Amino acid sequence: MEYVSVAVTTAVAYIVLFILCKLIGDKQISQMSMFDYITGITIGSIAAEMATELEAPTKPLLAMAVFALISMMLSLATSKSTAIHKIVTGRSLVLMDNGTFYRRNFKKAKIDINDFLTIARTSGYYDISQIQAAIMESNGSISFLPTSLQRPLTPQDMNLSPPPPFSGTSIIIDGKISSDNLRISGKDEEWLKKQVYSQGFSSVEDIYLGILGKDGSLALYPIVNEKADRDRFI
Repeated sequence: MEYVSVAVTTAVAYIVLFILCKLIGDKQISQMSMFDYITGITIGSIAAEMATELEAPTKPLLAMAVFALISMMLSLATSKSTAIHKIVTGRSLVLMDNGTFYRRNFKKAKIDINDFLTIARTSGYYDISQIQAAIMESNGSISFLPTSLQRPLTPQDMNLSPPPPFSGTSIIIDGKISSDNLRISGKDEEWLKKQVYSQGFSSVEDIYLGILGKDGSLALYPIVNEKADRDRFI
């Protein structure tokens, strides 16, 4: 009977772990923050303990549920607050830009120049002069921007003249006005609200993302609460 109990608790632990992971959200290992990583290890350890806990299996089950609940609440908080997001997931660090290495950021990222060179080589950059900028992302990976001579074929190489790229300025983020970006763009809230109304929206709170283009045009992306149809991506 003891072996049967172990088999049953193991199966239950597996099912509960699967459900909790789905509730927490799908995320690749490379996209995990330190908190996500620690939470995953902890819940997995508790699930392993639950598989062999025959006297009181509900205790580790409750612990798993509490960890998952805290993780979901923190995930919700990071999506609502930029300040909390920065604290939990961290911020990007510029390690190198235009031939300049920022030693203080290297120390903050807890890597040295040898680690950096190794990562650069594994990313295909054996010559540092081929790198325009290197940024450590919040998930610990390093993104490299190649110099103009090392980039793939561009329209300029083919004597074409497309308009210059411009990423735009985010002046509305998740229903809230970014006052600093709006001021830098030389616009005010009165102008913004008129633009919002003219495009058929009743309030700034209806906008998920608003981007001001270089030509002064405003692209608005509304908040959509319905679930997206993902069948075509399966």
